[in-house]
Amino acid sequence: MKLSLQELLETLQNIDENTHPFDIAELLLELREYDEKLYLEELEKIPQELQALVMIELPRHCHEEIVEHFTPDELAGLTNTLDTDDAAELIRNIEEVDEDVAEEVLQSLPNEDRENLETLISYGEYEAGAYMQTELFSAFLDERVGESILRLKELKAKKELDSVYQVYVITRERDFLGSIALEDLILLGPNVYYSELIKEGVNRVSVNALDDIHDVVEIASNYDMGVIPVVDARGKLVGRITSDDIYDIIEERDTEQLYNLAGVNDEAEQEESLFHIGKYRAYWLGINLFTAIAASVVIGLFDTTIQSLVALAVLMPIVASMGGNAGTQTLTVTVRQMALGEINSDDAKKTIKKEVYLSLMNGMIFALIMGLIAWAWFKMPLLGVVIAMSMVINLLSAGFFGSVIPLVLQKADIDPAVGSSVLLTTVTDIVGFFSFLGLATIILL
Repeated sequence: MKLSLQELLETLQNIDENTHPFDIAELLLELREYDEKLYLEELEKIPQELQALVMIELPRHCHEEIVEHFTPDELAGLTNTLDTDDAAELIRNIEEVDEDVAEEVLQSLPNEDRENLETLISYGEYEAGAYMQTELFSAFLDERVGESILRLKELKAKKELDSVYQVYVITRERDFLGSIALEDLILLGPNVYYSELIKEGVNRVSVNALDDIHDVVEIASNYDMGVIPVVDARGKLVGRITSDDIYDIIEERDTEQLYNLAGVNDEAEQEESLFHIGKYRAYWLGINLFTAIAASVVIGLFDTTIQSLVALAVLMPIVASMGGNAGTQTLTVTVRQMALGEINSDDAKKTIKKEVYLSLMNGMIFALIMGLIAWAWFKMPLLGVVIAMSMVINLLSAGFFGSVIPLVLQKADIDPAVGSSVLLTTVTDIVGFFSFLGLATIILL
């Protein structure tokens, strides 16, 4: 339920450091609908330790207002309150609005912090290093457990480290050797050396800072890791990717796929401008218009046949609709499995064969049902045969092309979620209309 302006202001006045940044951001966005100036004033009143986190939660179209309202020095102060992965994200958000301001913010930071952030933002958008946090709990191979626990207490007391789930064992040269869960350390004596623990076996899974972030998410999922260590090309421990980033990436990927299958751009949808949103949607609608015209041309080839038997015009949409729905089922399953890494080039033939068999099975079942309905409806046995044969042909092609199209697009280094549905709809419409009207011309006339 939408709150009134007074209720929003009262709620914002009562927030404290225990309030989650997401909830504050939601309240501010509601307030922004009432009064944009008031929303910025309330954002400025938020405690500093929460302010930067709230900014990250706000959508992209709000970043420009933030950059204009806060000075580079103020933004630098806020950046200093964040963990390195969140600080890097804030700098990137500022950079998207104004590169000069982002540079000023970086120059206002202490040298060590600036160099650290410059390294993080230098990674590509889909590289693991762009999402990693350099704050972590590590212990040396020749160190005692008790010594490392005392150091962890100091880091926690200074609030330099949070969300600690494991200790990363490294050499004095920072070579990564493995990770040990904190709960396992509790059961050990303080005088046990990490060198002894390494011999007993540790989790040695890690990712490279240059790895694709979607591959990292897959590794984290396969090994049930909420937090995953990051190493450089030489195997040196450089950071970790935490669970909140992993969950965000999974959500972004799922949202992007869902939008792309509908011919919608997830980034464009976050714009406030209706023109920009409409422009991208119009692009795919335009392509769909031309494919629909292609299907209509096929129908036009058989205008004489349709005029001779009106029943064909009544039944024609059924064939195309069944083919389209069957193709969408295959396409959705194939694209999703490809995104999860369950289908590769070696599995392509097996996937196509499976989908063709499923489509053929369903085609036979519904062809029989629709054939009998058409026979009873129009008292024409041969009409039932025509629509039954056409439905088998169209569902068979839907299964084949529904699996082939995304695989071919992936092979061509094109996102299989983008455009697959438009291409598939074209195929099922043309095959459906051509087979139905073509068979009717041969058999009925």
